[in-house]
Amino acid sequence: MKKRVGTRKRYMNDAAFGEFQGSLKEALAHAKEERADLRVTGLRLPRPLPAPPKPVSPSHVARIRQQMHISQSMFARFLNVSVRTVQDWEQGRRTPSDAALRLLELAEKHPDILLEPEAPTGPKRRAGGSR
Repeated sequence: MKKRVGTRKRYMNDAAFGEFQGSLKEALAHAKEERADLRVTGLRLPRPLPAPPKPVSPSHVARIRQQMHISQSMFARFLNVSVRTVQDWEQGRRTPSDAALRLLELAEKHPDILLEPEAPTGPKRRAGGSR
């Protein structure tokens, strides 16, 4: 097998890199409020983003499920995780991810969201059988 000598991948040509570097310097100057003449495009949210979810104890996970009056199996299905994951959370063997913590927060504050029946999906069948 031949070994390549002196070959190097170039991800960006010098002109593009110079433009990128200049843009970064302008962004830094704007962030430091040294340049007010730059056009800035930003996203304005109607309200602040919610704070990251707080960690919950194993007993808290179990309490959320019990307040919904459902089994670990059903709770797992509502949260789209395995039964084993719910068991591990409730026994303290694993901790929920941030996404799972957000779902647990919703399950606690608005259990009706998870408990409402799903709308049917897929093609509709005609009454009277198939053709």
